[in-house]
Amino acid sequence: MGKGKIKYEEYSRIMLPKGTDKVGTVEQMLGNDRLLLRFPDGKTMIGRIRGKMRKRIWIREGDIVLISPWDFEPEKGDIFYRYTRDQVRELKKLGIQVYEHGERKSPSS
Repeated sequence: MGKGKIKYEEYSRIMLPKGTDKVGTVEQMLGNDRLLLRFPDGKTMIGRIRGKMRKRIWIREGDIVLISPWDFEPEKGDIFYRYTRDQVRELKKLGIQVYEHGERKSPSS
């Protein structure tokens, strides 16, 4: 079976952001395990897929991920978790803001 469609996602415990961790959305694949991420406040960051996740979990544009910013370079960070669709729904119920891919802020009049 190819990587195209996700037919079944196993429900597991939700990992919530702790400390400086942020929930972001993958905007663009930059290559070499690097991704451009966007956050609900409109800021962007470059994220690197952690080595442990590299070949085990496939991340695509539009996926919601958990990122830990680097201490020495706060505009970059490590991606260490990818949320499933059901987990994203639960995050929204808990009140955690999530930026949806393709969502644009409308100008206020």
